[in-house]
Order: sequence, then C-alpha cells, then structure tokens
Amino acid sequence: MGLAFREADLDAFRDGTPAPPAPQAAAFDARLRPDPSQGGGAERRGPLRPSGLALSRLRLRRWTLGAMFRMADAAALAGAAALSIVLESGGQGPSPIAPIIAALVILVWSLGAFDAYRLCAANSLGRQLTRLCAACGLAALILGLALSAFGARAQIRPTAVMFCVSLVVLFCLHPLWWAKVRAWRASGRLTPNIVVVGATANAGLLISRLIESGEAAVLGVFDDRLGRAPGQVAGVPVLGDVEALIGHRLTPYVDRIVITVSSMAKARVRSLIERLAELPNEIVLFVDHDSQAGRAAAITRIADAPMARVAGAPSDERRALVKRLQDLAVATIVLIIALPLMGAIAVAIKLDSPGPALFRQRRQGFNNERFWVWKFRSMRCDDAATDGRRAERQVGLDDERVTRVGRVIRRTSLDELPQIFNVLKGEMSLVGPRPHAVGMKTGGTESARLVAGYAHRHRMKPGMTGWAAIHGSRGPVDTPEAVRRRVALDIEYIERQSAWLDLYIMAMTIPCLLGDSQAVR
Repeated sequence: MGLAFREADLDAFRDGTPAPPAPQAAAFDARLRPDPSQGGGAERRGPLRPSGLALSRLRLRRWTLGAMFRMADAAALAGAAALSIVLESGGQGPSPIAPIIAALVILVWSLGAFDAYRLCAANSLGRQLTRLCAACGLAALILGLALSAFGARAQIRPTAVMFCVSLVVLFCLHPLWWAKVRAWRASGRLTPNIVVVGATANAGLLISRLIESGEAAVLGVFDDRLGRAPGQVAGVPVLGDVEALIGHRLTPYVDRIVITVSSMAKARVRSLIERLAELPNEIVLFVDHDSQAGRAAAITRIADAPMARVAGAPSDERRALVKRLQDLAVATIVLIIALPLMGAIAVAIKLDSPGPALFRQRRQGFNNERFWVWKFRSMRCDDAATDGRRAERQVGLDDERVTRVGRVIRRTSLDELPQIFNVLKGEMSLVGPRPHAVGMKTGGTESARLVAGYAHRHRMKPGMTGWAAIHGSRGPVDTPEAVRRRVALDIEYIERQSAWLDLYIMAMTIPCLLGDSQAVR
C-alpha cells in the first residue's frame, strides 16, 4: 500500500456537488433533513473532503514540524554567526564571538516569542513574514540596549553584520517553510481527519467552524439513528450507522472520532462510547454546554470547540517522535550488521525448496491499517497458506507445511528479519504488539472476536518484538486463553511505553528466544 491514495478508491466517497454550508448554528436544525435533489443512491461530495487520503500514522504533527523548523533555523543562524565572525576577523586578530553568540540566542528566542513557527491553516505568507520582521526587530532592540548598557559600542558593527546575514537566511527559509506547510495541508498530510457520530445541530456547528478555520477534514457523518438522519449535514454526507463505522475501511485514515450527540443525552452517549470503544481510534465528545463542569472536562479543542476525550489512546507527539527516531537509528544499524546473514538465509531457502526466498502476508497494524509484512519463506510454496492474503490456519507443532530450512529460521525467529524494511518504511516499529494476520482464527473462531478489547492493540504500531514476546507469548495463539493473555500483555505495553522500556525489551529479546525451546514458531 502506498503512503496515500486517491479517495476514488473508497466506496464511501463519490463525486457530486456539496450543499452550501450554513453560517449560523441556529439554522442547522432546519437544515438537518434529506436533500430531495440527492436520492439515497445519488453521488455526493462534502465541502471538507480532501483530494487524497493519507494514513493516520503518516500524519505530520504540528509540534514535530515546529521543532524541526526551529532546529533548522538554529543551525542556519549558527552558520550565519560563524560566517559573520570570519568576515569581521578577516583572518587577523580576535573575533567578537561573545556578542554574536548573544545575538544568536536572542534571535532564536525572539522567533519563538512571536509564534514564527505557528502552523495554523489561517497563517498567510504576509502574516508569517510580519512575525519574522517583528521577531528580528525585537532581537535587534534588546541586543542594542544590552551593548550600550555594557559599554560595548565597538561590537555594534560586527553584531549588525551578523543580523544582516541572519535576515537574509531567515527570509529565504521561512517562505520555504510556509510553502511546505501549505503543500502538506493540500495533500492531507498535515490536516487531521475526523469523522462525526451524530447528525445533530452540534455536528453542523462543528463542521461550520471547520469550514472557516480549515483545521481538520471531516470525512463523513455516521448516526446511530440512521432512520431519522438526514442525507447530509452542512454538505457532509451521512455514510451510515455506527455499525457501518466500526467495520469501515476509513478507520486507518481517521485521527479522531467526534461524538456530537448532546452530552445531556447521557444514556445515548454512554451507549455510543461503549460501542465505539471497539475501535483503536481516539474518541472525543463535543462539549456542548457552558457549565463549569463541562469546560473543566474539555481537554482539547477542534476549531475552538471544546472536546473531552472519552476513549482511545491520546496522541503524544514527543513520545512518537522519540520512538520513530529510535526505530530508524537501531533498525539501520541492525540492517547493516544482518545483511550478510540475510543473504545466506535467502540462498539456503532457494536451495532447499522451489519458490521465492521472501514471503509477504497481509497483517493488521496501527488504526486497523492493513499492510504487507515481509518474512523469509519457511513453508512450501505450493501450499495455499503461502498466498499471503489470508492466514486462517495458524502454524502448529510439527506442521507438515514447514520446510527443513523453515524449521531452523522459525525456531530462531530469523524468518522475521526482513521486517526491518517494514520498520524503516514506518509500517512497523521495533517494539510493539506483534501484527496478526488478517482473518486469523483460533479454534475455528476469528481471533478478534474472542476479546472485547482486541482492537486496542492497534493503538500503536506493531513491532518485531514486544512485551508479550519476552513474557512467553510467542508464535500462534491457538486457544481463547492465549488470545486474551496476549492482548492483555499488548495493552499493558501500550500503557507503559517509553524509550527505556523499548530498549529493555530489545535487550531481553535474544536471551528469551534462545532460552525458550517450547514455543511454537
């Protein structure tokens, strides 16, 4: 699967003409009825539908991008400072290093103080450059006063040179940052996707605010009372009921599910939360009243509308960034070390039995995303289970389908080494819940149906190893008890995840594999 694909590939989205959005919340009650010009099978199009859909795991986060832009600016300004020192010294005598370094620090601080890294949709290029000018002006004023106060007037000239070089650098970089943000928003990489549950006046109010702010894209509306629901809300189509959402192919692309049913309808809201909790996506409740308790419950905002998280794992951008950097660094080192071994395994597989050395299979990952996982082939190529599409039958002890080389690489888990490429691609992590095959069955029953919280293990990227693996839950899960134990261990890891815990799990993986000859792998 590619990084993103055109939404024409989704049955949920069809071409058509959107109804114009209403400007005021009071008008939505009258508008919440089917559009007679669009029948049940008519093709419709919402005003917030993006031109393409990017997977939720590929979404660019504001804090991460802001940090990257800050570091890039700091590195460029450090280069400008170094250039200024060289220009002023001319290779003769000492350079005025102290005031130039002070100018660098003040300038970096001033850029942050004036929100020069603000990535909101309403940020125009003119506004961005205005912030940049204000930040540079403040930095120049502070530094000029400081130099005068300390009697260092002789240092004004070299500092001014540094400022001029820095201005040229910043006025080249920031239009580039602005253009990149604009392009990422247009492609759907930066704008979060949400779906709305409840075709209510609150839904219309939220969609109206999003149309004005552009802070999020609404992919569709779902309603638990579909018989009473309109065909669309403020131009956004109603795509089905709650059951349709739970099994919908949109979920890997959805960052948040927003329940817009009035929070005063407690029984209905509670029922929706319980039903939607099966999904791994973050679920928030639209806080539709102004009471102090309601405002206190609001822990996040979408288009200035208060939201309270009620289910799903909250996003932690800093932790996700650290985990991704850790994955890239360790996986690159492991790949370089393991390449000769991987080549030898590939040759042995080709000599042992006819067929390709590598095998791919559909697995479920973050937010129920389906992706191809790569492994060394350990089974006969003519077996139906090696088609990679479904793996309803799990591998058992002394399975006749496993080849001679396959028994060795499965026993040592060397067949998993190609998944390093899945990690580098971003589909998997080094540490996380093991990805299960799509449609995997335990005792004739689909494994996902045996545990109510099964989908919760998809709130994090799957891993090559994990907390469950080092606690003995490896290989097939052939009993309901084994499924429940693995899911419990996976959820425990998701709740405790940290960089240090990941390093501990990596360190314990090899001793656990070598010391366990009982697990079927």
